[in-house]
Amino acid sequence: MNAGVCPAYLPSIKYMAWIVAQKEITFILNNHYQKQTYRNRTEIYGANGKLKLTIPIVHNKTQKYQLDSEVEIHGNSSWQKDHWKSLLSSYSSSPFFEFYGDDLYPFFHKRQEKLMDFNIALIKKIFSLLDIDVQFKKMNEVEEFSELLNAKPKKVYRTPEYHQVFNSKFGFINNLSILDLIFNVGPDSHNYLKKLRF
Repeated sequence: MNAGVCPAYLPSIKYMAWIVAQKEITFILNNHYQKQTYRNRTEIYGANGKLKLTIPIVHNKTQKYQLDSEVEIHGNSSWQKDHWKSLLSSYSSSPFFEFYGDDLYPFFHKRQEKLMDFNIALIKKIFSLLDIDVQFKKMNEVEEFSELLNAKPKKVYRTPEYHQVFNSKFGFINNLSILDLIFNVGPDSHNYLKKLRF
């Protein structure tokens, strides 16, 4: 049985390490959309500590539930501009921002419509930048790992320390967005992810 997970926004290091360990993955899009998950939020290391970024979505008031695949991003919001500004202020001085920033720039400057399409495109881009070969497939039977999306997990997942831009101010912050890793560690992020265990 193939392993599957719902696409998250700029996923955590744990989420991405789990995908790397699978070698192939199915993105599950037919579940009911759930609030308070990493479907539309991520966490980065800002100048004042952990910074949460959230994509505003359109809430369908005519339906009790929305499928993940149906969720639309709110078009009348400056979230893209705000998120890019936050990424710049957090990581422009990091060792590898100049190597990856231009590739990520279009995601925050071209209007996005469907949340899951946006998340999948970002995940694929990140794997491409890190030269990680993961097969993304569609299959009927999958085993879902939904705990990877829980924004309030019962157990904290500890990631090995690496240098972060604001280490000297707040110390190491654990299991942030994958962007924190790649902007600070660069091409060696792949090896870092492969070494993680669950």
